[in-house]
Amino acid sequence: MRTQKQARAVVLVLGLVVVAAVVAPASPASAAVPGLVRVAATSVSDSADFHSATATCPAGKVLTGTGYELNGVTGEGVVDDLRPNGGPATAPTAVTVGAYETEAFAGNWSVTAYAICANPVPGLVRVSTVGASSSADYHSTTATCPAGKVLTGTGYELNGVTGEGVVDDFRPNGGVAASPTAVTVGAYESDATTLNWSVTAYAICANPLLGLVRASTVGASNSLDFRSVTATCPVGKVLTGAGYELNGVTGEGIVDDFRPNGGPATAPTSVASGAYEEDAFAGNWSDTAYAICATA
Repeated sequence: MRTQKQARAVVLVLGLVVVAAVVAPASPASAAVPGLVRVAATSVSDSADFHSATATCPAGKVLTGTGYELNGVTGEGVVDDLRPNGGPATAPTAVTVGAYETEAFAGNWSVTAYAICANPVPGLVRVSTVGASSSADYHSTTATCPAGKVLTGTGYELNGVTGEGVVDDFRPNGGVAASPTAVTVGAYESDATTLNWSVTAYAICANPLLGLVRASTVGASNSLDFRSVTATCPVGKVLTGAGYELNGVTGEGIVDDFRPNGGPATAPTSVASGAYEEDAFAGNWSDTAYAICATA
């Protein structure tokens, strides 16, 4: 049987344990996408009709988003393939960019692929949706993340049309207070073709990330041949992926530059979208850049 002194000692110890549990500080929230960087790979520069480059994440990192840049060809080259690897049960680690000349072009040109990479992200996978194949002038399809996952990055592929299709709408959903969960890809024929063709949309998806939102910037609307716009993440957030949209020009505008900033040792925080008219276009048009951003 306990003595009165022993009983008081037990109460005192239990009291100290309760107090310690109450005053222990909470663990700080971890970064949503630790180790985020941007890497690049550029194809050979020559006058071939087709160019391709693959940007691969550093060992131990995974792909959260994509980007590209056409170098030396102004409105006469089009990206046909912006394809992250991976699958419904496999985290992507690289992106392949393939581009064709839309018209015969005598100069040398190249393509740069950009990969946005991070330390392993829980639940990261790549899903895809292939649209209907037909000879219609316009095709659109949407890739949606599995239930419970959010969209970190995007990709697309044009199937069956080589240099005669242009992506006009590459749009993640979401908003400034809503996490994106899907991407819509819409494409037009740049020149009339009787070929059957289709569009594939790729969504890079993960378990919910801290502070994930979609920011956007709309450029000026005018009839200039070239325009550029940059979407920047809110303060304290970093860029995991991106998208764009051409407004008012149907099949006559080409996004030549879809470039996340950052570098091999620097987290990206914005994306630039630059577009040219493929053929002379008299109407006013604009370019919208979309940035998918998470808490740093």
